[in-house]
Amino acid sequence: MNLIDHIKAAGAMGRALGHFNISNLEGLWGIFRAARALELPVVIGVSEGERDFVGVRQAAAIVKSLRDEFNYPIFLNADHSYSFDRVKEAIDAGFDAVIFDGSDLSLEENIKITRQCVDYARSQPRPVVVEGEIGYIGKSSQVLDKIPDAVNLDPASLPTPEEAARFVQATGVDLLAPAVGNIHGMLKHGHDPALQIDLIKRISATAGVPLVLHGASGNTDEDVSAAITAGISLVHINTEIRVAWRDAVKKSLQDQPDEVAPYKIMKESVHTVERVVDKKLRLFNALPAS
Repeated sequence: MNLIDHIKAAGAMGRALGHFNISNLEGLWGIFRAARALELPVVIGVSEGERDFVGVRQAAAIVKSLRDEFNYPIFLNADHSYSFDRVKEAIDAGFDAVIFDGSDLSLEENIKITRQCVDYARSQPRPVVVEGEIGYIGKSSQVLDKIPDAVNLDPASLPTPEEAARFVQATGVDLLAPAVGNIHGMLKHGHDPALQIDLIKRISATAGVPLVLHGASGNTDEDVSAAITAGISLVHINTEIRVAWRDAVKKSLQDQPDEVAPYKIMKESVHTVERVVDKKLRLFNALPAS
């Protein structure tokens, strides 16, 4: 089964795949170990900034090495690419999936560039999943003091089911990430705003492709579960992993002030990321808590 097969299979069962971003090997190993222990397929995401840090071809080679060595369904996605050139770069490097994020463009311009990305993906000798995004939810996976000014959560400003259907038909994307009350990052104080579950349900009925939920780090478990039931088949988590990693490294440095071996300092961060991902994967797949 390729990536889109796994996503559709999860959606048919009322479940969702987990998509988790990395910036380093500790994150990758934590995610992989959690997924493998639960025997669930998993998607590794690297944004433009993360790709610039890890290396585009290096990220592709590392994820492929895990897939080959363990014969495991682990996939790599070029998360939030803002130009055709960055999408092309990821496809050429061997990524399994790409996202063109034109959510802050006009709908017409978003459709035009997304279609260009789809056409290039379809010209490849292997399947490449292409995701499009409509509705602006911010750009940064970080802890926020408040909702970004440019993000409008008024239901009247969110994409309509008709716009979603038009976008999918005009672009030919495999996946759609609509704004449904979600935001990138997570609020420092309290949970993120509630998701528009009814809107997810209505877009799912019209879009004709699996839906993706971005920015799910700050949402309640109940909201995420309801979103999956309503039609979400892939859920993105990044900020929660970043926070868990940072806190684990901080504690390791405090507990071992004289330690200089990076692999000893970073050891606990792998376990911490693994615990976060285990919890999320159980939630996405309606499995009992560990």
